[in-house]
Amino acid sequence: MMLDDQLTVLANGHRRRLLLALTEESPQTIPTVATATVETDDGDQERAIAMHHMHLPQLEDHRLIDWEQETGEVAKGPQFDAIEPLLTTLTENHTVGPAGKPPD
Repeated sequence: MMLDDQLTVLANGHRRRLLLALTEESPQTIPTVATATVETDDGDQERAIAMHHMHLPQLEDHRLIDWEQETGEVAKGPQFDAIEPLLTTLTENHTVGPAGKPPD
């Protein structure tokens, strides 16, 4: 997987959080659109729709996850190991600003 593709995948926080969760426990169960609550203030339905129609298919297309749509089960895919080092580095350093200083 090319670096540009990895950065594109990791550019979205929802995808990063899912991939990070898979580093700790695989498989995970993701709420499906059908089981998402009716529109709520915290956007559960909108998030579930975006995961189902955008984020999960993109991750599956890159073979980073194996996604069982009927059950909502998501596991590490055959290319997961290719992105894990970059994901880990970004996660460990996300609050560090220039010259090792935390952001204002």
